[in-house]
Amino acid sequence: MKIPPSAPVHLLHRCVHASLATHSTQLAGYPYATPIPCVPDLRHRPTLCLSALAEHSKNLQADPRCSVALLDPAAASSQSGARLTLLGDMEAFQPTPLELARHLRYQPEAEDWLQLDFAFYRLQPQRLRYIEGFGRMGWLEAEQWLDGPTLEPEQEAELLAQSAPLPAGVRLLGADCHGIDYEIAAARRRLAFPAALAADELAARWTALCAALA
Repeated sequence: MKIPPSAPVHLLHRCVHASLATHSTQLAGYPYATPIPCVPDLRHRPTLCLSALAEHSKNLQADPRCSVALLDPAAASSQSGARLTLLGDMEAFQPTPLELARHLRYQPEAEDWLQLDFAFYRLQPQRLRYIEGFGRMGWLEAEQWLDGPTLEPEQEAELLAQSAPLPAGVRLLGADCHGIDYEIAAARRRLAFPAALAADELAARWTALCAALA
């Protein structure tokens, strides 16, 4: 089945948590899986804030090859809901000020973690497996995932700066060419576009969403 890249992109952006599988250093040859918070960057790569003391961090230092699995948070079961597995290489990175601000909008508690031994990691996907339901599944290559239209961090920051104040409990998280992420009463929401939008079209959708949320 041919998978449109927008389908797994929307799933990634709806998920707050994921499962990270690394290669165990304690028991060679065995995978080590653990639940983690997950934030998508503007190129739809999972970014993680991990403790240096965590087993998965030690595993990644020894072998960066890993996978990240996600399940639609609205799924009634793991068999009927959409799910995504990304296989790739995890790299440590130092976020720019705009990248850091984006991560903290999606995951505010990470600000406290950064006072400890936590650092940022980003998955560089090699291949992706997306399953939407029975008989609806397929593989995506990394270039299909990463080479689509991309909003620049400065453009996202400009949208945020132009936003009017919103009611208590409502927060704008971020925008990309495929959709807009926001939060109501601590629950992640996504306005998903049927097709990727150019920056000017996205700005109009952003303004309309802000008006609807106000």
